[in-house]
Amino acid sequence: MSGDGTTPRLARQLAFLVELDKLKTVLRRTSLIDRSRAENTAEHSWHIAVAAALLEEHAVGHGVDLLRVVKMLLNHDVVEIDAGDTFCYDAEANRDKLEREERAAERLFGLLPADQGAELRALWEEFEARETAEARYAAALDRIQPVLQNLHTEGHSKTTRPACTGAGPRQPGAPTASAAPRSSIATARSATPRRRSGSTCWPGSTRRSSAGIWSRDGPSRSRGIR
Repeated sequence: MSGDGTTPRLARQLAFLVELDKLKTVLRRTSLIDRSRAENTAEHSWHIAVAAALLEEHAVGHGVDLLRVVKMLLNHDVVEIDAGDTFCYDAEANRDKLEREERAAERLFGLLPADQGAELRALWEEFEARETAEARYAAALDRIQPVLQNLHTEGHSKTTRPACTGAGPRQPGAPTASAAPRSSIATARSATPRRRSGSTCWPGSTRRSSAGIWSRDGPSRSRGIR
């Protein structure tokens, strides 16, 4: 135990919590519904975590672990602290997006005690893979939230920032590009680089599947829960 009464484990946990504060400075292109300012990534993560609990009934029958989904959503964009929020239509920034986010995951989850760091890293990778029922439900919520905001603001954006170039950790306070989709669902149907991580946009269109869960159609198959 250190002189201030904290154990080494608690000290690492607190250090991670302090680092998370930087997520509040990562700006997205999506405006708040009142159009007063840009949304930040921390607000986006909170909003869809609430949505996961509120809309759980639409995932009934798929064996979704709600606590796992909420943990996944609160954690899924933590890497943007270092990697920034890459705009999905920026082909150049998307070239090294995976590498930037992998480096960010290594550093950020490495701040935690080994067991917790491994758990959060696994949740982040599960979200990116979109293979489990929980990851698909989480991804569907991640898609619908910016669409709802764009519908209610008629596509209004508070930022016109250049896309993230991603050369290592972002400098404190530096603006970052957003990954929110453009102002209409129709625009999201245009061909874009397939998302691996860090981008809000998918090729295909948003729909609600017959199973009752919001899902996303990719170029070749549905990403909804089957």
